[in-house]
Amino acid sequence: MRGDESAARFQRARSACDEELDVLIREADEEALSALLENPHMKEPQVSRLLDRLDLSSELIAAVAKEGKWNSSENIRLRLARHPRTPRRIAISMLRQLHLFDLVKISLLPSAPADIRRRAEEIIVARIPQLPIGEKLTLARRGPSRVAGAVLAEGHPQAVKLALANSFLTESQVLKVIAKPETPARVVTAISQHTKWSIRYNVRVALVRHPYTPVPTLLGFLPDLALHDLQDVAAFGQLSAHSRKYVEQELIRRAENPK
Repeated sequence: MRGDESAARFQRARSACDEELDVLIREADEEALSALLENPHMKEPQVSRLLDRLDLSSELIAAVAKEGKWNSSENIRLRLARHPRTPRRIAISMLRQLHLFDLVKISLLPSAPADIRRRAEEIIVARIPQLPIGEKLTLARRGPSRVAGAVLAEGHPQAVKLALANSFLTESQVLKVIAKPETPARVVTAISQHTKWSIRYNVRVALVRHPYTPVPTLLGFLPDLALHDLQDVAAFGQLSAHSRKYVEQELIRRAENPK
């Protein structure tokens, strides 16, 4: 009897359509879902809804990915790439085929596996030099932290302003931008004058070390640095001559006026 019931469920899944198909996509077990993949009524919208289920097995997801009639769809590739149970090899293969802003979606999606989000960011960053300025500005405005940092480091005036205002941008990324030897002077100046980032202590220390930091800004930062950080900056071998002069003057001032 149990075998007959199983066969009936299998046949139902293979032939269902319309509302019954929608019910099965939402409620069927693994065996029935596998049978659904053989159903001729399963089109892209139905497969998309199927891939929205987070309880799918990696084997079932791999079976979906193997079907050329489905994985040729950007929408399906996006769902395959972001599903937490998609085998990593398949997810990365799908990532490489996604459009730029679908990659952005995945990179910002908490439910996507962390390594897939990082890989999506890597692909975006690798594409940045070849992107038109309009897309760079969009990435600067709403890309994830690492991407916003990469656009910021390029130094396009409009992109710099947008990237520094990006809510995803982190202090860690700002520090990495400052530390890059190739970062343009206008980027360092923009960071040093930004109302949010210029008040961060670690950013100030990094800016004091940087030769492109404007002198008036540098002089404004020095009194607020802890003595040990000021001493570390003075010992920094690559400190510019003019910065070293002002740092040493601040050390002398503190030695003469300990309080």
